[in-house]
Amino acid sequence: MSTTPNAAGLAPATLTVAAGRPARVQGGHINPPIPLSSTFVSQGVVTPDELSYARGDTDAWHPFEHALAALECRGGSDGETPGQAIVFGSGMAAIAAVFSLLPDGGTLVLPRHAYQAGMVLANEVSARHGVTLRHVDIADTDAVVAALDGADLLLVESPTNPMLEVADLPAVLGAARARGVRSVVDNTFATPLGQQPLLHGADIVLHSVTKYLAGHSDVVLGALVTRDAELATTLRGHRTLHGAIAGPFEVWLALRGLRTLALRFERAQANAAELVRRLADHPEVAEVRHPSLPGDPGHERAKAQMNGFGAIIGVRPRERAGVGPVERADAVVDAVRLWLPATSLGGVESMLERRRRWGTEAQTVPEDLLRLSVGIEDVEDLWADLDQALRA
Repeated sequence: MSTTPNAAGLAPATLTVAAGRPARVQGGHINPPIPLSSTFVSQGVVTPDELSYARGDTDAWHPFEHALAALECRGGSDGETPGQAIVFGSGMAAIAAVFSLLPDGGTLVLPRHAYQAGMVLANEVSARHGVTLRHVDIADTDAVVAALDGADLLLVESPTNPMLEVADLPAVLGAARARGVRSVVDNTFATPLGQQPLLHGADIVLHSVTKYLAGHSDVVLGALVTRDAELATTLRGHRTLHGAIAGPFEVWLALRGLRTLALRFERAQANAAELVRRLADHPEVAEVRHPSLPGDPGHERAKAQMNGFGAIIGVRPRERAGVGPVERADAVVDAVRLWLPATSLGGVESMLERRRRWGTEAQTVPEDLLRLSVGIEDVEDLWADLDQALRA
């Protein structure tokens, strides 16, 4: 059984360490063990909370699910329904579970810039089930609210991937709730330490656990969090029937990674803010996107509703005579020696890539945009490598 002592009074940095611990008993475990049973002793009529077969439920998932729910739902009103987290085998499996809530012929409102694989799946759902897709600039609150009329589901990313647009979460989520439109917020970039969409009115929070929550680029997992018990049952049912389940070792690693989330995210955000400050004045940089910049379109909104500005940066190198923008951006990626050319983010290591190298990325993303995921290395080493790559 997972516990969190006096969870309501704990700071988020403490919750990352304390939540999801085994019960405190003499001779008991400090860390949860890794149950490896695929089935459980069971006979007679199976009750809803009984462990019977590990595709449906296993205590290998519970400590991590308990800890994530505690983080996303902290600070709620007294008497509010406790949150429930559901871990999935990947972030895409979690997205697929969300899209399964759409009725045939329904309408999905989604950002024009968002995780590209999720957008590919949205297009497939649209083609197979007659779902209408309404793409919006998620930072344009009026446009989002207008698109909600007659919709069934609102998907929000904030900040968006990879353009770092910031949504007015209280406004768009409040509008969705007023219209009876179910809302989902992808909180992968901000993490529960940066913002808590459920407190702004979201029905579901989505995470690629692979990224900041696990934090070490060694597992692939996803998760959903909701306060709606009936909705949680539906999402778990989808996980069971579609086999979108996580392995015990992976979930245990994710919980171990979660223990250092506060330290990792604090360092990564601080590194990112310093790099952004320097990049803004770099002679070989044409544009920098990060909500920490006072002139960034999302700065004031992020300042008001987020705790920090995140550790993802968008950079466009300055063009050079005779060199196309794509070649220029690719040359920067080729020239780094400490930064890792890779497509993921949120790990302890710093990574970068040109996003439009993916053919499925939105065509409105500049073809020379580099997405930087800032890690926890020494900022001077990160800067020296980035600076030499931009000047190379």
